[in-house]
Amino acid sequence: MAWVGRTLHPFLGFISGWALVVSATIFMVAGSLPAGSMTLALVDTELADNTALATVVGAAWFLVMLLVVLGGARLTVRAQLIMSGVELAVLAVFAVGALLHDGNARAFSWSWLGLGQFDGVSGFASGALIAAFYYWGWDVTSNLSEETKDSRRTTGLAGLIGVGIVLLLFEVFTIAVNVILTDRQIKDNSADVLGALGEEIWPGWGGKLIVVAVMLSTIATLETTLIQVTRSLFAMGRDRTMPSALGRVHRRWNTPWVAIVVVGAVALAMFVTSNALGSVGDILSDAIAAIGLQIAVYYGLAGLAVVVAYRKMLLKSPADFVFGGLWPLTGAAFMFWVFVESLGDLSAPSIVIGIGGIAAGLVPMLWYWRQGSDYYRPAKLDATHVVEAEYIPEGHAGSAVAARTRVHEGLPTDF
Repeated sequence: MAWVGRTLHPFLGFISGWALVVSATIFMVAGSLPAGSMTLALVDTELADNTALATVVGAAWFLVMLLVVLGGARLTVRAQLIMSGVELAVLAVFAVGALLHDGNARAFSWSWLGLGQFDGVSGFASGALIAAFYYWGWDVTSNLSEETKDSRRTTGLAGLIGVGIVLLLFEVFTIAVNVILTDRQIKDNSADVLGALGEEIWPGWGGKLIVVAVMLSTIATLETTLIQVTRSLFAMGRDRTMPSALGRVHRRWNTPWVAIVVVGAVALAMFVTSNALGSVGDILSDAIAAIGLQIAVYYGLAGLAVVVAYRKMLLKSPADFVFGGLWPLTGAAFMFWVFVESLGDLSAPSIVIGIGGIAAGLVPMLWYWRQGSDYYRPAKLDATHVVEAEYIPEGHAGSAVAARTRVHEGLPTDF
C-alpha cells in the first residue's frame, strides 16, 4: 500500500491495500471451512460434507488462531513452527513413500510440466488465477518486518524460501497423484485426493495422517492470513485511511488488538452467511476465484510500483535491470492479463465478490481523502533516496513535513 501510494498514486495505493484486506477476510471462510471439514473427516468421512457442522468446527479453529495472533508475535511464531514442522515431517514421509511405491497406475511424463495440458488460453488463465491463490500469502513476512530482527534481509528471504518449499511440495504431490492413482480414483476422490493417495501409499492410518498434515497446513495458513490482514488494518488506522482505533496496540501483547477483534467479528458474521451459498465445495470454488481476482489486482499494482521506485537504478547493472525492472514489470502485466482473461469463465458470485469487494473500498478511500488524511499527500518514493514517512500521533500534525523528509541512507524498503 505504501509503495504503490508513493510511486503510482495514493488512490491506487489504498485500493491495493484494501484488496489485500478484503481477500484475506474472505479467506477466513475459505480457509476455516476446509479446516472444519477435514477435522470432521478424521472422525467420520460422512460428516465432512455437512456444511453447517464444518462451519462450526472451522469457526472454532479460527477463534483459536485469533487468540494466538492476539497473544503476540512470539506466540504466533512458536505455534507456526509446531504446525508447519509436523506438517512438513508427515509430507516428507509420504513423499519418500511415493518414491518407493510399487504398482503405479501410469509412468511419469515430462509433458505434465509443459504448457500443452491447458484447455486453451482461457484454461491457462483460469489455472493461473487458482495458482495465484495457492501461492499467495508469503508476502506476510513483509507485514511483520517491524517485529522482525534483521528485517532488511530476513523478511524477503523468508518469503522466497516459503514460496520455494510450497512449489516443491505441490510438484512432488501432484506428480505422485498422477503416477500412483488411477483416473477413476482421482475422479471418485476429487474432494480428498490426498487422502486417497495416503491410503494407497500407507493403507489404514495413511489417509488419516495425510489429512492431519493438510488440516494443519490450512490452520497455519489461517494464522498467517490473520497476521497479514490485521497488520494491514493497523497500518491503515495508523495512517488514518481507516478509523484510527485500528492503529491501537495492546499494552501487554504489543498486537493491534482492535484490528484483530474487528476482523474476528466480520469473519464470524461471514461464516453464518456463507451457509446460504451451498455446499463446502461451492463456497470454496467461488471464494478461491474471488480471492484470485483481488490478488491479481494488488500484486499487479505492487509490481508496477517496484519498477517506478527503482527506475533510476535499472541501468546500473544487469541484476538491477532484471530484478528491479523486467521481472516485476512482466509479473505485473501477467497478473493484469490473468484478471481480464479469466473474467469470462468465472461464475457470477465469484465476480460479484471479487470485484464488488474491491469496489467497496471506494467508500472509505473517498471519505478519508475528504477528511484530509496525510496519506493522500505522500512524499514520493525513490529507491535511490528512500524517505521514511514516520507515524505522527494525532495532535502533532505540524511535524509531519519534517518526518516525511527524514532520510535513512541505505534503507532498502519503506517499511
